[in-house]
Amino acid sequence: MSHVEELIMKTCPTGVDYLPIKEIATDLFRGSGIKRDDVTNEGIPCVRYGEIYTSYGIWFEKCISHTRLDKVQSPKYFEYGDILFAITGESIEDIAKSTAYVGQEKCLAGGDIVVLKHNQNPKFLSYVLSSDALKRQKRSGKVKSKVVHASIPSIEQLIVPIPPMSVQEEIVKILDEYSFVKNKLIDELKKEIEKREVQYNHYMNELLTFPDEKVTE
Repeated sequence: MSHVEELIMKTCPTGVDYLPIKEIATDLFRGSGIKRDDVTNEGIPCVRYGEIYTSYGIWFEKCISHTRLDKVQSPKYFEYGDILFAITGESIEDIAKSTAYVGQEKCLAGGDIVVLKHNQNPKFLSYVLSSDALKRQKRSGKVKSKVVHASIPSIEQLIVPIPPMSVQEEIVKILDEYSFVKNKLIDELKKEIEKREVQYNHYMNELLTFPDEKVTE
């Protein structure tokens, strides 16, 4: 029996509770539009919905974008522990991709983002929401088209396991360790591929470069 299983037996012997998002949310709201042209190198940190698909993983500490407050109508803020959902996308499989913010700055949420505030372990919730079981829930009932949408009502209905906090923390500890090892291996593999690419190009040019033939008259 694993340590997690022992904790579950000890802290919730009758089983883990499964609850809809709406029952664990202390607040759930949409962000406010931040146009591409409004992104700046300095200013208030912000997240645009497309970046959730392309730039953020299970959790993040720093925003890659910034904007000026006067560029945003009705600014909507998120802070430590909040979960961000991208509710517009091009793929049923990835719709409502989410990420947890574990940084210390107060940031702005762009349009087509839903912010979930809660009292759970943010990394645990984000890991759960990235699992295959939750991905199936997120895409349930969605119709394949050029643009796919989710909504606050659909996010509210997502059913998630909510074990005691000690179990959540232990699961996060284990998954963070695996993530660290995986990312380290990916970085090492990228460096090795770059080295092999340089080596390949060197020998390709070396082997395909021949001495000039003498011209005979």
